[in-house]
Amino acid sequence: MNKELKPTIWVLAAVPFIMVLGNSMLIPVLPAIRKELDLTLLQVGLLITAFSIPAGIIIPFAGLFSDHWGRKKIMVPALIVYGAGGLLAGLAALLIKDSYPYLLISRIIQGIGAGGTYQLAMALAGDLIQGKERAQVLGLLEAGNGVGKVISPLAGAATALVAWYVPFFVYGVLALPVALIVFQIAKEPTEKRKPGSFQEYIKNVKGIIFTKGTNLAVAFLAGMSVLFALFGLLSLLSDLLENKYHYKIFHRGLVIALPVLIMAVAAYILGTILKKTPVNMLKWSVMGGLFLTAAGIFLFPIVSGVYLQVTAAVLLGLGTGIVLPALNTLITSAAPSSGRGIVTCLYGTVRFFGVAIGPPVFGLTARLPQTPLLWGISAFFLLILVLTGVLVHPEIILPPQMVK
Repeated sequence: MNKELKPTIWVLAAVPFIMVLGNSMLIPVLPAIRKELDLTLLQVGLLITAFSIPAGIIIPFAGLFSDHWGRKKIMVPALIVYGAGGLLAGLAALLIKDSYPYLLISRIIQGIGAGGTYQLAMALAGDLIQGKERAQVLGLLEAGNGVGKVISPLAGAATALVAWYVPFFVYGVLALPVALIVFQIAKEPTEKRKPGSFQEYIKNVKGIIFTKGTNLAVAFLAGMSVLFALFGLLSLLSDLLENKYHYKIFHRGLVIALPVLIMAVAAYILGTILKKTPVNMLKWSVMGGLFLTAAGIFLFPIVSGVYLQVTAAVLLGLGTGIVLPALNTLITSAAPSSGRGIVTCLYGTVRFFGVAIGPPVFGLTARLPQTPLLWGISAFFLLILVLTGVLVHPEIILPPQMVK
């Protein structure tokens, strides 16, 4: 990798780290919020959904605008809005007695900001890094995302020891300085963008969909599903740790951090390995990770005791860490730089939708039999595994210089 680009790549790795705090930091705090505001399991889960759905809606527009105007011009304001939404949530909780509706509104604002962060960092990395090194760099960004998932439950639990609403303030304290650093340090390609007419842009995007649409659709489904399962199972585990195993808030954070630590380490290691392997390893990585994810979900309801259930969650985290670097490489490489933003951000949209629906769906185990529901989800992952094996062809998705 060009030495001049290393500061940019490290700065970009901070963007997914900050973005992932948006949900992960609240997961161990959800039981405390539920108790403090007298909410149902569904209502408290909507604090995750209220963040994730607006982010998923905004992401494609952020990608489209970044293809025309540049990545940083969208990313920096998005980080500022993200941080401001967190500060508003904290102030609402601090100053307003019945703060739940205001928390939801603030989380929506925060989600709008999040829509212009991680996926644009991925797109910019794809613009700057060519060839097989792209897998390593995207693995680093996914590891940054994973490290955020590791630290954020601990940070959320630790700050919530002061008061349950303190984690909301952390978003602003971290996001606003990162916005300044991205503005000052991150580089973009030196050539000027030539977006052309909107009709030309749509024509190019349609061309990508026509030639690679089936491959991308399955890849999108896989990415959405692993994050759906990760956040869904972690929210369920957090509730069990409090109500069944009686873990205190910081101990919950420590336990929840373990599966995402495994995910982060796996993502970083696999990104380095994929740099040196044939392109078909991308598909096999996705399939292997999907199998491990299905196994973790299958085992979770039938094993007993906190240690075995955490082990099943770790298995799911490992599978997620294996799937995502390979998917990120395939998807960010599917389009030239003129259309990479929209393709990468559509991928980001489905990822956020997966995160949004995970906690409410897994929360249904409070009212429905747990084992059949989770086994059904596990079977769904095996179906995606088969679809990946049959329909995903890296040699079609990737540009020629990466296939050689």
